[in-house]
Amino acid sequence: MSTVHQPEKLHFQAEVTQLLDIVVHSLYSNKEIFLRELISNASDASDKLRFEALSDPALYETDAELKIQVSFDEKARTITISDNGIGMSRDEVVENLGTIAKSGTRDFLARLTGDQKKDAHLVGQFGVGFYSSFIIADKVTVNTRRAGLTQEHGVSWESAGKGDYTIANIEKLTRGTDVILHIKEGEDEFLNDWRLRSIITKYSDHINLPIMMHKMIGADEKEPATNETEWEVANRATALWVLPKNTITDEQYKEQYKHIAHDFEDPLIWGHNQVEGGSLDYISLLYIPSKAPFDLWQHQHQRGLKLYVQRVFIMDKVEQFMPNYLRFVRGVVDTNALPLNISREILQDNATMTKLRNALVKRVLDMLDKLSKDNPEKYAIFWTQFGNALKEGPAEDFTHRERIAKLLRFSSTHLDSPAQTVSFEEYVARMKPEQKKIYFMTAETFNAAKASPHLEIFRKNNIEVLLLSDRIDEWLVGHLSEFEGKPLQSVAKGDVNLDEIGGEEDKAGKEEQKKQEEQVKEEFSGIIQRVKDVLGEQVKEVRISHRLTSSPSCLVADENDMGMQLQRLLKAAGQDVAEIKPIFELNPTHALVNLLRDEKDMERFKEWAQILFDQALLAEGGQLKEPALFVQRMNKLLLELVK
Repeated sequence: MSTVHQPEKLHFQAEVTQLLDIVVHSLYSNKEIFLRELISNASDASDKLRFEALSDPALYETDAELKIQVSFDEKARTITISDNGIGMSRDEVVENLGTIAKSGTRDFLARLTGDQKKDAHLVGQFGVGFYSSFIIADKVTVNTRRAGLTQEHGVSWESAGKGDYTIANIEKLTRGTDVILHIKEGEDEFLNDWRLRSIITKYSDHINLPIMMHKMIGADEKEPATNETEWEVANRATALWVLPKNTITDEQYKEQYKHIAHDFEDPLIWGHNQVEGGSLDYISLLYIPSKAPFDLWQHQHQRGLKLYVQRVFIMDKVEQFMPNYLRFVRGVVDTNALPLNISREILQDNATMTKLRNALVKRVLDMLDKLSKDNPEKYAIFWTQFGNALKEGPAEDFTHRERIAKLLRFSSTHLDSPAQTVSFEEYVARMKPEQKKIYFMTAETFNAAKASPHLEIFRKNNIEVLLLSDRIDEWLVGHLSEFEGKPLQSVAKGDVNLDEIGGEEDKAGKEEQKKQEEQVKEEFSGIIQRVKDVLGEQVKEVRISHRLTSSPSCLVADENDMGMQLQRLLKAAGQDVAEIKPIFELNPTHALVNLLRDEKDMERFKEWAQILFDQALLAEGGQLKEPALFVQRMNKLLLELVK
């Protein structure tokens, strides 16, 4: 029994009201998930009680047998999901049921399109949990009491999901939470024993708690029974990961994932492993999602694996198991190698945790390596969703740097497509016989990289160049200097030297080419100095280019200087970056450069030199300090040419 005191009326946080409307309408075609979500919440509440009771057994009060009960009342038109887990205090009820404390909530809501099918996917990523109740209920009542508080500290929460709710103090004899759904007209299919049991079997059979229902006599799909007897277990109530793999179906693995990750989508792949003996005794069930969570790139994104010790839930979202670049991995670790009283603080410096982490990272990399070889189509899905996260790996994880590098994918001049499908191994297999370096080009977009003048000499010589246009790519190549002994070389840094390509048969031709280059350098030495005098502090050096075949000029960074793309990214992030002057290269075969060489009028020479520099800067994706002045110069010289 419970006594309800005077209720207080409160309003939902604005985001809750918006989410409620979206949940009810977008998920209407999959109404039965309400029971999965509420049972999952009840399971989490029991897990939390187990964990807190490790240090305070009195929280169990007089009932240490944890369970979930599902019942319905056809006459009252209600479904009740009860648990004897941790329960909630008044403040926790307001925080958990009246607000959304997730990072990135506003960004999530802004991404919704109004298209119910698309929004249903996003809502699934966000995780609706308790609010899915309103898909089939026109009113929801929650009676709860936190373990450890006395009976008079119970709380009753009630809402019709229309923007406000009432909350009142009640007397509640037992700890835990009762969620009472007042079923809408037209949703009578759920007021049926067979229907509720089928949902439990479909979605919650794997829950590591008994889900109890009244034992019914004579019940079937069409005719609900009327004689209630004692409670009976409606699920297997055995942790899925402790079962032999050959007894678990793919559907059961998928439903376990949805429970763990609170995701509506099926996982992309999973791995189930058991290690026995020695100092490391553990079971892991690891999942790679098929879609990136909406807040993957949020600074406060919650990540990590569920930790069980000797089948007892210890804590959720243990970050120490996975490095940040694998933050998308979901799953469970159950081990006998840690003490039951382990805490987050102890986890930081625990030697066993370090061993577990190394083993689990290897498991994930094995899964991805196998996927890339056995199912390239699925790996392409993974890469689209999580490739940029994996690119953080070489900087974070030196131990596995080579393995991570094999999993990376890029765009390339070989395919001339923005799709990132080329691996380092594929690139190396296509290298010229005498080619010693892996060439790459970084830019803000794929099209900018593809159109860069730096690629001209490489295209002429049919040398493949990787095209890197993700923001993370500059960070990646800054920490991954080689692959299998072959150095990575930016085509926009240093001088281009392709002497090694071609072998002995081209040696005579190369020597002749060098002589010609020396002659050109001598011929243009005067103009090089004049351009340097004109541009002054804008450049570090001016020189004849060996990389251009059709463009008149380009800007390059010195071999040991920061690349221009990285400079722009750091400035855009608000960091102070010391100005690094570029090297200005001129193509001696281009008509404009020859026009510049032959120009006698010093004023016009200055105008042409500045225009060629500004054009090179624009081609690099840079910004002009005085765009209007550039336009004036260009117009002036165009008019002179047409006279």
